[in-house]
Amino acid sequence: MARRTAVIDIGSNSARLVIFQKTSRFGFHLLAQHKSRVRIGEGAYHQQGYLQPVPMERAYQTLRAFAGIVREYRVTKTLCVATSALRDAPNRSEFVERVSRELGIHIRVIDGKEEARYGALAAANLLPPVAEAITIDIGGGSADMALLHKGRIVETCSLDLGTVRLKELFTAGQIDRSAAEAFIQQELHRLPERFAAAVAIGIGGTTRALARGMMESSEYPFDKLHAYTYTLKEKQSYLDRIITADLATLEALMIPSGRFDTIREGTLIFRKILEHIGAREVITSGVGVREGVYLHDRLRKHKDRFPRDINPSIVSIRDRIDILDLPAGNKRSIGHTLFSLFADAFGGTKWDETMLMHALSLSDIGKMLTIYKEHHHAFYVALHELNYGFTHEEMVLIAMILRSKGKKYDKGLFKQYKLLLPSKKRLKWLIFLHTLTLIIHENAPKAKVKMRYRDNLLKIEGDFAPYLMREQIGQIYLPGKLMVDITAS
Repeated sequence: MARRTAVIDIGSNSARLVIFQKTSRFGFHLLAQHKSRVRIGEGAYHQQGYLQPVPMERAYQTLRAFAGIVREYRVTKTLCVATSALRDAPNRSEFVERVSRELGIHIRVIDGKEEARYGALAAANLLPPVAEAITIDIGGGSADMALLHKGRIVETCSLDLGTVRLKELFTAGQIDRSAAEAFIQQELHRLPERFAAAVAIGIGGTTRALARGMMESSEYPFDKLHAYTYTLKEKQSYLDRIITADLATLEALMIPSGRFDTIREGTLIFRKILEHIGAREVITSGVGVREGVYLHDRLRKHKDRFPRDINPSIVSIRDRIDILDLPAGNKRSIGHTLFSLFADAFGGTKWDETMLMHALSLSDIGKMLTIYKEHHHAFYVALHELNYGFTHEEMVLIAMILRSKGKKYDKGLFKQYKLLLPSKKRLKWLIFLHTLTLIIHENAPKAKVKMRYRDNLLKIEGDFAPYLMREQIGQIYLPGKLMVDITAS
């Protein structure tokens, strides 16, 4: 498997380049990304699908720049796919052959169902687990959908519903809504009846722009699109306002200016699809076709899925920590024991224990930068690198546990992220358990440690020097009336 892989995605609206760095068998992270609004499909829908000279030249020059970036990063494998505009174009071979001949980039034109599968493959692997859902990827020329059952892709469908297509057919200054809706409904009749789900996963630029606008309009505390979740009931009026908005209103609704030209058409398509499938909740995916192409290449021998116990973000971060060659030991065992001793005291659940274990597995990440204020660095690394497989609540909680370093909690950060955090009591207990685990582990990394808890007294006994452990535990926050007795065996 190539250590650095580039994926180029040529859509009707944009061309994108991403470069992934492989860190281990299942670990990877994003190394670079670039985007250009090439609008290769511009003018094609009024010309029987034929690509026009100016958009083709824009796309060619963009790919030429991408080729230079790929060389600069010393990429060993490049995968390039093209979607709706090229697959609909009778003259696509003219463009594909020129790019291959002059740039050495081999474009694979994929059909709508394959496009839908790639997007769904990325979402199923890199979003928090969801059993039953429909992915919706609205591009410039098509809306590609996949039905997920028990977390697996069971069927895909592609409809001729794209933002650029709708704009060119039904917008002359203001969208002809009745004509556009009739066209959308006609296409939706092609969708199999079994495409129904309470959860929709939004993929692509339109749904990301809408999510960004919602987050900024509501002063959402976390600046990450991937895994942002909302209910349709809560945001229905926002979506409806987008459809009829003028440019000034779009700006007030926090829509990025680069999306002004197609966001109304995209929102109308999205709104009608959500209504048609009966969706009540939307999960925003920051990943799509590009990640799907990459993962399909990476996971060919694993049926396009990460093993159940593998989280690629955790693996990738751990890969980078491991170069520090820090002491191994019984950290997780100590954490499990302490959690089981104190779970009843604060109503700890299996989910709490899982979050604690993740925090323990990442407790050294701040040292990747420097040991000074390592817990500050750990907070920011966790917040921005735990990209895949976690909800926003989980990302923030793990980061907060890592940030606290024995204190109750950081009051400023708690206030900032309160919407996404558990109660103060639960947070304090998880911070305490995390800190106590690290103290015991650092003082007795290989020793057998016995722990008992009864009547607010925790007894710790083992083959270790107790002085430093006593001193360190004496400096941390102890919940309630807890006392700790430390004895060397």
